[in-house]
Amino acid sequence: MVAVLTLALVAALLTVAPLRAGAVWLEVPQSGTKCVSEEIQNNVVVLADYAIMFESHPHSHPTIAVKVTSPYGNTLHHSENTTIGQFAFTTAEAGNYLACFWIDSTEKGSGVSVNLDWKIGIAAKDWDAIGVELELQKLETAVEAIHQNLIYLKEREAEMRTVSEKTNARVAWFSILSLGVCIATSILQLWHLQGYFRKKKLI
Repeated sequence: MVAVLTLALVAALLTVAPLRAGAVWLEVPQSGTKCVSEEIQNNVVVLADYAIMFESHPHSHPTIAVKVTSPYGNTLHHSENTTIGQFAFTTAEAGNYLACFWIDSTEKGSGVSVNLDWKIGIAAKDWDAIGVELELQKLETAVEAIHQNLIYLKEREAEMRTVSEKTNARVAWFSILSLGVCIATSILQLWHLQGYFRKKKLI
């Protein structure tokens, strides 16, 4: 009776396990690309592990390249010359996310088998790896924001310096012009007074 229950439990686990794991086997051809797509909503955590299965290549060590893109074509993960890896991200837009694999080594043989474990939302339970990846993304975003802010401040400083130089030049020319007008006015007044005094025969 116990043996029958044990066998039933093992069979149930074997039936449920693939549904929980979400792993797929990919046969990457010798030449060309093998892609897997997934329709994902916005603001969803995604975690995936991939690895080459070397059982079919006991005497060779091929490597693969991996590229993950968003529905708008943004590259979320790109790795080359690898045999195992992981990517994690939080979706910024809803749509079809694409993961493509191809062989990038000289030892291509007849193709390779790749195991891809793609977890979405609650199924992505490796929060430590996700946290590291998300923190790196946040850090990169913060650094990029700071860089853009510094560029903006530099441009504003250059504009203000140009305006200040133009204003100083205009003030200098205005001062010179005002001084010239004052000198010319003084000379005209002196000339007029001399003529007036001569007419009155005061000088």
